[in-house]
Amino acid sequence: MIRFEERMHTLVERTANNHNWRQRRCVNLIPSEQTPSLLVRLLSILDSSGRYAEHREGKEGEEVYFYGGTKFIGDIEQRVIYELREFLGATHVEPRLISGTMANRVVFEAMLKVLGRQLNSVVNVDLNDGGHLSAQTMGALFECVKTEETDGKRKKIYHIPKDEENPYRVDVEALRVLIGEKRPELIILGRSLFLFPEPVAEVRKILGELGLETVLMYDMAHTLGLHGLFQSPLEEGADILTGSTHKTFFGPQRGVIAARVQGERQEKLWKAIRNRTFPGDTSNHHLGTLLGLLAASYEMREFGVEYATQVRANAVAFARALKEAGFKVEGEKHGFTTTHQVVLDVRLNGGGIEVARRLEESNIITNYQALPFDKSFENPSGVRLGVQEMTRFGMKERDFEELARYLKEAGIEGSNIRAEVERFRRGFTEMKYCLPSERALPLALELVGALVGSRSSLTDALRSGL
Repeated sequence: MIRFEERMHTLVERTANNHNWRQRRCVNLIPSEQTPSLLVRLLSILDSSGRYAEHREGKEGEEVYFYGGTKFIGDIEQRVIYELREFLGATHVEPRLISGTMANRVVFEAMLKVLGRQLNSVVNVDLNDGGHLSAQTMGALFECVKTEETDGKRKKIYHIPKDEENPYRVDVEALRVLIGEKRPELIILGRSLFLFPEPVAEVRKILGELGLETVLMYDMAHTLGLHGLFQSPLEEGADILTGSTHKTFFGPQRGVIAARVQGERQEKLWKAIRNRTFPGDTSNHHLGTLLGLLAASYEMREFGVEYATQVRANAVAFARALKEAGFKVEGEKHGFTTTHQVVLDVRLNGGGIEVARRLEESNIITNYQALPFDKSFENPSGVRLGVQEMTRFGMKERDFEELARYLKEAGIEGSNIRAEVERFRRGFTEMKYCLPSERALPLALELVGALVGSRSSLTDALRSGL
């Protein structure tokens, strides 16, 4: 028993230390990460986090649940669907996916089901150009696409051409030629290295002119929380939108699929998507974080436009300041960025891995990144930055301009400025774009009270030094 208690004590102590380090002493700049609000986190760990609610559509169109005690969470799921439909401009939403990768996989498998075979060909964004791993031959797409007739190993997956002047944009005319030649059954837009909009409307027009019934999919994992201000893929012509809910969106870590279903072809695909979600790819769809997602959706409805506007302003200000500090910032000729991301070419500063290491020594957390001209991820030239998380903690343009100086000192000059960075971060520990702390804390106490047994027992525990 003593050894068990020691292990638990050590685990709790280490976890608390790591939490405090990342939340109070580090500047977190990874574009794929987000800190949910206190209420979103608490809602995600209560009773629902240990429950099941498998369900699917019955013969009469009703939802059939295979577990008891699901009335509450069934209502929550319908509210999540409503909120995300409104936010994304969708007619249909599938919220049971637990990651963006799973959302992508479900779409690919649904197409297999509808076609009754592998896809003849697919056009996607190359991994080095920022395409997500799940949409590559090494990812979830692999088993869903036919191989070349002349080469039994190479999959019939063709990469979207880059603009010669701006490799972070699509060469639409070259893409038109590729689509006409390969006649793909699926085109995947959206990426993980994401600075500028995708040509959704242009691709939809090309498909119409060529008379193709290609499924146009948009992976919005990185920019879901910027929807509307950045792009509205379904309104612009995408058939399917996938995403994760924890990068620019305010939620816990989950995935989502959305669509504007119009006509028999899309109805058939949507039915296959639902069936691949369950019973295909999920059983337990993590009901705790589903509850947290509803709270995050409420936050996004209330604060989303203000937040997204500030994110984009911060990203541009940060990029300009980094340029002035001596970094080579990608996308300069085109305004640097229109998303939450800022991308640095640090080949002359030691390369992506080394610069990211120097920054982390000073508590600036980033991730190294292969850039479009790199041959592989083994020796990446870039560092990828995101402003979304620190924007939620109240940073504005001037603050990111000051932060750029710290990146120069740590990343270029190699100085260890951990103490300065920790002092800087202490000014940004209260989360914005959610209920202010004085109004959130009573609700948080109610939730923690439910967790420990009662609010009165929680109050007693706090008084006695919990």
